[in-house]
Amino acid sequence: MSQKTERPVLSGQRIKTRKRDEKEKFDSSGFRDLLVQGLIDAGTELDAVSKFLDGAGGSKLDYRRYGETLFDVLIAGGIIGTSGVTPGDGGKLAPVCVFAVENNMDALRGMEQVFFKLTRRYKYLEKMFDEEMRKVYTYMKQFTEEERVKLARMTALWICNGALNPSVLSVIAVEHLVKDNLALDFILEVFVIWKQEKGISNVVSALKKSGIETKMMEFFPLNKRTHENFTAAFDKRDLGELVKLQKAQESQEVKKDMQKYVSDALVENKPVKEIVNEVKDYSQKNSLVEYEVVQILWATLMAAVEWNKKEELVAEQALKHLRTYSSLLEAFCQTPKSQLTLMLRIQDFCYDNMNFMKVFQKIVLLLYKTDVLSEDVIMKWYKDNHSSKGKSVFLEQMKKFIEWLQNAEEESESGEEEN
Repeated sequence: MSQKTERPVLSGQRIKTRKRDEKEKFDSSGFRDLLVQGLIDAGTELDAVSKFLDGAGGSKLDYRRYGETLFDVLIAGGIIGTSGVTPGDGGKLAPVCVFAVENNMDALRGMEQVFFKLTRRYKYLEKMFDEEMRKVYTYMKQFTEEERVKLARMTALWICNGALNPSVLSVIAVEHLVKDNLALDFILEVFVIWKQEKGISNVVSALKKSGIETKMMEFFPLNKRTHENFTAAFDKRDLGELVKLQKAQESQEVKKDMQKYVSDALVENKPVKEIVNEVKDYSQKNSLVEYEVVQILWATLMAAVEWNKKEELVAEQALKHLRTYSSLLEAFCQTPKSQLTLMLRIQDFCYDNMNFMKVFQKIVLLLYKTDVLSEDVIMKWYKDNHSSKGKSVFLEQMKKFIEWLQNAEEESESGEEEN
């Protein structure tokens, strides 16, 4: 009977690992130390610093892997974290960084060019820079007041040259920065420099596009979120244009709230008198003028119905609906300006909704009979206050009614003379 011989086992066998299977240990501290030393060797001339950064990224420093640390060092001289800035070996900080330059705009613009040249040379750093800044801003409490001012001014420059989207500012509106006014002081400094560099119209436009305009009050502590405090803080820094922007935003929010209330009230079939009282109270409380309320009411009333697609049926449907709520409109059409505003909104609506093109005159006549619109306002609209939308069609529709009003007025004046 044959026996199988056991195969020998090699003791202490070493298996060679392919280079592509080896994973280099992540060492941000080592990268920091090499970068800091390189910056020390480059000196304080910014052209020399840019030359060093340009060359090092293609050879001994892996920017793609350590981009976060790269930007930390260029901003603060070391690694930024919850405990502040951690320097390199021997307590070394980079001699050239945002926090180390002089706190004047010429010096900061020079430093901004270092970032610009670096991210232009290594395009992949652009996205990493945006992500890193969102982290850096949350650590602002660890910086000195002067460092925060420098960072705010640099942020304005980065926004101006397109390196950062203004939406990045939203990360500053967090409780630990807001409650101590750090967030507010920071964005005020950003806005001041931004205005100086690009003009206030650029600031306003960018804030609208980025959505920051809707979040401006969030940079104030909870107990200070009032229009008065906002105005005082921004006027003090000569940012009155942003006060106007905030006021307009607040007005939009107020209008949205009113529109929602009226819309819900219509769905619930609340009595018209109750709706009138609620709308009056709300508009007075929030300083909404009458003609603004009329615009909201008209838009909400017409949006509350699913209109028939057949032209011959939509007129009856519209008149029935508006007859029900004519007293709601009448309550807020007490001035010629409000009535004219309503007429223009009716004209726009009928023009924008083709099935209503032939209904315009019928709507106006109904609102005239229910004392919503006066004959003086209708005549004024007809003569010179109509809009260009569907002008010829609507004027033709109103022609006979206008003639009737004129004749009635002449007969009235004739009767008065005879008496």
